[in-house]
Amino acid sequence: MTESAPITQDVLTIPRKLPEGPINLVGLTRDALRDTLIAHGTPEKQAKMRVNQIWQWIYQWGVRDFAAMTNLSKAYRAELAEKFVIELPEIVDRQVSADGTRKYLVRIAGGHEVETVYIPEEDRGTLCISSQVGCTLTCSFCHTGTQKLVRNLTAGEIIGQVMLARDDLDEWPKPGVGMGTDGPRLLSNIVLMGMGEPLYNFENVRDAMKIAMDGEGIALSRRRITLSTSGIVPEIHKTAQEIGCMLAVSFHATTDAVRDKLVPINRKWNIAALLDALRAYPKASNSERITFEYVMLKDVNDSDEDARRLVQLIKGIPAKINLIPFNEWPGAPHQRSDWDRIEKFADIIYKAGYASPIRTPRGEDIMAACGQLKSATERQRKSRREIEAEAGL
Repeated sequence: MTESAPITQDVLTIPRKLPEGPINLVGLTRDALRDTLIAHGTPEKQAKMRVNQIWQWIYQWGVRDFAAMTNLSKAYRAELAEKFVIELPEIVDRQVSADGTRKYLVRIAGGHEVETVYIPEEDRGTLCISSQVGCTLTCSFCHTGTQKLVRNLTAGEIIGQVMLARDDLDEWPKPGVGMGTDGPRLLSNIVLMGMGEPLYNFENVRDAMKIAMDGEGIALSRRRITLSTSGIVPEIHKTAQEIGCMLAVSFHATTDAVRDKLVPINRKWNIAALLDALRAYPKASNSERITFEYVMLKDVNDSDEDARRLVQLIKGIPAKINLIPFNEWPGAPHQRSDWDRIEKFADIIYKAGYASPIRTPRGEDIMAACGQLKSATERQRKSRREIEAEAGL
């Protein structure tokens, strides 16, 4: 077991200076888009109609050029093009795993980088998106946790990851073709399980997910969106009230002594406080179970006693337990539990009446598996430091 890590890294928050020039419309809520259009000359009586038109072009059809918005007058399109842009983060690297998983290295404003992962299934596809550059938490099993938090992503940078993945999958509907007429959606689910703690960037995550769920745009059901948190207790109730998506919790231990080391935020909100918040979660029901994510670490949290304690702890919470074989990365302080140990652990939980699927590792060959995300720039920077240290420089 590693030494206890600090609860969070020391972070200096510097107000972001908005870029000069045209305003990017991506990431604005409907209300914000309306206010922005009015502030830049759109007559107030026309604003609601214009919002609906522009919204559908951007989020339903994936259009980036105002000139292509053919139900707007040419004069108004020219006016929009002078004052606004429709811009997404930039894909600077794209890797495809042997199992079909796609990992995108995405560059955002300021030259920072985050990673986004698309995981294809037979009849659906899940996009794992990031909410922060780096992470303020220091979970010992997570590669992202070794990268300091740089800043929160904007709502536009969060929803932009969804849009650029749809670009890459060529999944925007074609003119004259309705949604869903060509079979299952390639991007059918979103999980906020990438870089960062979503509930430490609540407002931007909320606004981006409202855009994703809007029925006149990307139109994903709230049940197709899962937000994963390490246990930021004060924001859990707000998640149900203001986003309404499915909830997953990075649990990973059955005693405070172990969770303090694996998930240091536990020292601020311990297991009892977290479980109290989950029992009060308004959306929790048999049809909308809370997912407990539990990474399997050899000789750390994988004993029969841990399995039995876990069952007792979550009693009364509609839940399933998602067992995650630890995805190792260079320099990781833990090892993956043996497969027969994972299966024995799962069996104890299953016999207690809870679903206990073992997550199949995906994208390990391109460092795209759960807990492995870390920007290429930061990964390269750390490698250089290690090399210098080994050389005595």
